[in-house]
Amino acid sequence: MAITKRHPLNTPTIPENITKDELSLVRSYLLLTFIHKVFERDCRAIGKSGLFKTPQLYMELVSSATKKTSLMLQEVTRELTLSQLKISTVRQDQRGVTAEYNCRGYVGEIHILWPGFRNEMMQRMRAYLGLGAELASVLPREEQVEQLAMTI
Repeated sequence: MAITKRHPLNTPTIPENITKDELSLVRSYLLLTFIHKVFERDCRAIGKSGLFKTPQLYMELVSSATKKTSLMLQEVTRELTLSQLKISTVRQDQRGVTAEYNCRGYVGEIHILWPGFRNEMMQRMRAYLGLGAELASVLPREEQVEQLAMTI
């Protein structure tokens, strides 16, 4: 859900609504930011855990995905700049993630609830790791819905 509020200092000639493509950029920015941090944290945890016989292989896999998300995040950030869209605040609470943005002089918010956010994160993370959707059905249902730690 996105809410756009008109900034009192702007003239009515500036378009008030953010487009679907611009909202998609904000959503992608949030997802990529969270995914990138999760991959970085997981890579450190694999290296420090001492549980793996060949941690370098798993770290290489996760590092490759981290590099992909970093490149994509750079591209999304460039697109945000071209669209005159600036994300000013990102907050998270028990319900989900909220981002405040400024788009061509108008201030708005986007709210994404955790269930949808986690689901999209997992889908994207699987793609960045090179895993197919068919492998998701191999895991027991409880493991598929395991909650991710989302603190940034």
